[in-house]
Amino acid sequence: MSDLQIGLIALGVLLILLVLGFNWWQDRRVRRRMQTHFPASEQDPLLGAGAAAGGAAAARREPGMGGEPARAQPGQPAPVDPGTDADDTVEPDPACEVVIEINFAEPVRGAELLPYMQSLRHVGRKPMRVFAETDQRRHRAHIHADESYASMQLAVLLANRSGPLTAIEWSQAWARAQDMAERFDATIEGPDQQAVLEQGARLDDTCAALDTQVGLTLLLGTAQPAAEVLAVAREIGFVPDGNRLAWPAENGVARFTLARADGAAFDAGMGGIERLYLLLDVPCSPADSRAFGRMVDVGRDLAARLRAELVDDQGKPLAEGSETVIDERLQVLFGQLEQAGLPAGSERAQRVFA
Repeated sequence: MSDLQIGLIALGVLLILLVLGFNWWQDRRVRRRMQTHFPASEQDPLLGAGAAAGGAAAARREPGMGGEPARAQPGQPAPVDPGTDADDTVEPDPACEVVIEINFAEPVRGAELLPYMQSLRHVGRKPMRVFAETDQRRHRAHIHADESYASMQLAVLLANRSGPLTAIEWSQAWARAQDMAERFDATIEGPDQQAVLEQGARLDDTCAALDTQVGLTLLLGTAQPAAEVLAVAREIGFVPDGNRLAWPAENGVARFTLARADGAAFDAGMGGIERLYLLLDVPCSPADSRAFGRMVDVGRDLAARLRAELVDDQGKPLAEGSETVIDERLQVLFGQLEQAGLPAGSERAQRVFA
């Protein structure tokens, strides 16, 4: 065998070894990236909503599973300004949110983080909330330019009326977290994707079984000027609520709403109004022994002032005594919402029934 043949054989062996080495390196790189995107959880998220959703933040804050996240109560001091030794009261809600923890290698100024907050508000149809811990170990519900932060938490809603959190939405949340980690030299932690999706599906099933809305319609006959309708509605107690008007409870939460049939704002354009909708969104309305009866009373008053006819959501006149029957049924639903940890009108209920 000539020296040329031996050299060619050696070169071939060397090329094969190089290809095998390159493939091994690529495989190791891919595995590391997958572990970064989908880290394993040390806890079993199926043991409870707090285990999956809270992550490191839940272990640190322990907001509690049985009720609403801690918040300021009437008569208690309001949250203090940033820079003090007190924590903010608003926290992630482990019953309906899952948390991705971002831990910075070195504290990062809030002024550097603020430009990226806009991209952390939504993933798909699920809202996200941003929380943080200062370098002084103080919990914050908002990023402030003049503070430095040791970590940041992204709380992603597990389900709402658009459905449960999807794999795409969860992947988008991870991508946003990883982008922050790469920009500010940080690591990210969070629960396993499959456990998160299963928890979101369970929450969605619970909400679907309890989601109820009751409506009434006002038929105005001839079109009436929107400005006049708005003036009458506000005179009897309705207040602005986006494109709709709301009838507020004592705590400011809407008991029911009034909307134009075309969905437009009451002050939009010069066109007249021929039909109005009253809507009682049961999970988002405070529990009330006369929830439907109260809406009927207001609807009749409004109908009399506008010379309109009040009918049910099937277009039929209200049957005598229907208010009592419906209110009795709603009491059962209010109780079921309470038992499910979604008290009617609570922040949690308004979050998942949005």
